[in-house]
Amino acid sequence: MISFECDYNNGAHPKVLENLVRHNDARPTPYGFDEFSERAKERIREACGLPEAQIYFLTGGTQTNATTIDSMLYQYEGVICVSSGHINVHEAGAVEFTEHKIITLPEKDGKLESKVLDKYLDDFVHDGNNAHAVFPGLVYITFPTEFGTLYTAQELDAIYQVCQKYEIPLYIDGARLGYGLMADGCDITLPYLARHCDVFYIGGTKIGALCGEAVVFTHQNAHKHFFSIQKQHGAVIAKGALIGLQFEALFTDNLYFDLSRHAIKMAMRMKDIFVKKGFEFYIDSPTNQQFIIIPNKTVDELSKEVVFTHWGQADKHRTICRFVTSWATTDEDLDELERILG
Repeated sequence: MISFECDYNNGAHPKVLENLVRHNDARPTPYGFDEFSERAKERIREACGLPEAQIYFLTGGTQTNATTIDSMLYQYEGVICVSSGHINVHEAGAVEFTEHKIITLPEKDGKLESKVLDKYLDDFVHDGNNAHAVFPGLVYITFPTEFGTLYTAQELDAIYQVCQKYEIPLYIDGARLGYGLMADGCDITLPYLARHCDVFYIGGTKIGALCGEAVVFTHQNAHKHFFSIQKQHGAVIAKGALIGLQFEALFTDNLYFDLSRHAIKMAMRMKDIFVKKGFEFYIDSPTNQQFIIIPNKTVDELSKEVVFTHWGQADKHRTICRFVTSWATTDEDLDELERILG
């Protein structure tokens, strides 16, 4: 069996493991207050072009979203998100478990449109009864989106301008951030993204790490007791150097970006294979997630040799299937997929 199920069903890149093994006997200070984590933070700040950024390490994406969002909202506030947003459909209500409502808005190709956001906020501000409603306290987007699509620099700038107009922070979920930044046609760089939001996170779990995400508050705007909020959420790892060491390796010699670029190269080759075989695509994705519409009978046959995700029903006779490449995908994997497709 070959697997294109997801981008986190493998171990870690050898250079990440090497850094962990090299310092296995170091006995670092616990809870992330160690020299390795500090070095990792400095390298991330340099890559972002934000020398004053506040950075915190957490272990996984759902934990990161729930903790960060909870830290930025008052009790009566909710978070704005498109209907297909990750926190709305794939985190088992983790954000709402913290008693913050997710306020959903319509999307276009998985993306939040600035004009839709602006209208919603304008309507809310001018609603004389809004004191009885959940206040929008944060805007959440993912980069890339759940459908592997990308915001352009202009689109991101427009969303951030709306957020600033209404004095609401913008949070970007970057679980697959590298795969978005390295995608063909992407006109957003890491420094640009960092300048156009109030907080974002850099996903390590899906891009070369065993586990770990790096939350970046872009202008000294983290809650003054963020560490305590982390602790309350069970989001502080005692062996904090475990994550720091991994990000130190990922942000040495552009490894994070090289791994991301490799996954995109593999995804574009996989895309070509499906095109040549005559398959229809659900959406045009330039990233490592590809969504293919496959007849149900073919899905059953293909599932005997390939692992992939059944994303949804296209119609009664066809299924939307997601195939994902990663930093660990090989040409041999794709050769085998091509052979199986016939």
